[in-house]
Amino acid sequence: MIGYGAWRGERLDGMQMAGLTLALAGLVGLLLPGLASPPMQGAALMLLAGAAWGVYSLRGRSAGDPTGVTAGNFQRAALISILMSALFSRSAALNNMGVVYAIISGALTSGLGYALWYTALPGLKATQAATVQLSVPVIAALGAVILLGEPLSLRLVLASAAILGGIALVIRRRK
Repeated sequence: MIGYGAWRGERLDGMQMAGLTLALAGLVGLLLPGLASPPMQGAALMLLAGAAWGVYSLRGRSAGDPTGVTAGNFQRAALISILMSALFSRSAALNNMGVVYAIISGALTSGLGYALWYTALPGLKATQAATVQLSVPVIAALGAVILLGEPLSLRLVLASAAILGGIALVIRRRK
């Protein structure tokens, strides 16, 4: 998204460039190999998912009604998921609470997140939107601390502060 924004003529000032650099450094610090970081393959998949989200966001900027478009996308994705599950999971057994959690996580929480994102997206430049996306790993990690009892490490705190501080510098209003 940053490359797309630059190609479209968006320019970051010095403070915004420093913010982007700080946020990216925080992300690298969060994902860097170590005892508390995800495996390299997992980190690579997360980065690939972030890039896919960027393309999806750029395409969705002009999609119209964010709630309606998101609902349609989720309906199509649910249909594909049901068909793929029927084809490839013959030995799987459904757990009622697992199905409830999947619906809450997928349809409600993610659907709401997408709708909110697409409501805010038109007010952001592509470079700003790309930088704001860097908050997702922080939100996920803090969610794991709060909901799953994961340890709150100094590394997580410092990386999160760098990412969120960098984002703040990029999206700040110029005087």
